[in-house]
Amino acid sequence: MFCFINLKLIDIIDIALVAILLFELYNLLKGTVAINIFFGIVAFYFLWKLVNALQMKLLSEIFGAFISVGFIALIVVFQPEIRKFLLMLGNPGFIHKKRKRFFFWRINMNTQEPLDTDKIIMACRNMSESKTGALIVIAKISGLEQYVETGEKIDASVSESLIESVFFKNNPLHDGAMIIHNNRIAAARCILPVSGSQRIPGHYGLRHRAAVGLTEMSDAIAIIVSEESGEISYSKGGNLQQKVKPNQLKTYLAEDLN
Repeated sequence: MFCFINLKLIDIIDIALVAILLFELYNLLKGTVAINIFFGIVAFYFLWKLVNALQMKLLSEIFGAFISVGFIALIVVFQPEIRKFLLMLGNPGFIHKKRKRFFFWRINMNTQEPLDTDKIIMACRNMSESKTGALIVIAKISGLEQYVETGEKIDASVSESLIESVFFKNNPLHDGAMIIHNNRIAAARCILPVSGSQRIPGHYGLRHRAAVGLTEMSDAIAIIVSEESGEISYSKGGNLQQKVKPNQLKTYLAEDLN
């Protein structure tokens, strides 16, 4: 005999709203370290439910103690994401944007043209020869909107001359990071989190520490040109590759962006 669940309209609405909330939460966290923490919390919650169902009282009490303070822990761990989400809700264009998404739903087939890395490589080579300090961030899944907001928005096509002019020492935008996303220069003079890693050589400055700090927290790639030596460095996943030649940079970008 089949047992049919008696679903009311309000139950369907409830399930739909939870699904939408989880989908938006995933979009907010994807490409960052926070998404791994989120999946870990979800796994811990289901493990707690399983322990309860198996009536394992001791483990259930231990897990329940963690769950009881879980809300406070969530606020502490996800403070930047919660702030971003609340700011997004307060944006007047948020409802209009979501309404367009649901009324004109379409699947993203990722038809965007690949990033023209040759222009970035040529700009880095020229800045290396002239010892012009630079920090270029290439966003992948995560758009790094919270860091784009800290700088000056540009929204221009990737251009060798534009990259070099932004980091020219007399340009007011040269201090900070340039963020490239969706094959466009999104912003310049962006402020990035600084890594406290002891693996970074002591003679490296804030550019290198900011590059490592961002790549520790997201799936982005960072390219650094040293103002003192002209040396090019490459950061991914919190690791820093030093003394990178232009041909090596081309190989790294081809591997990581494809």
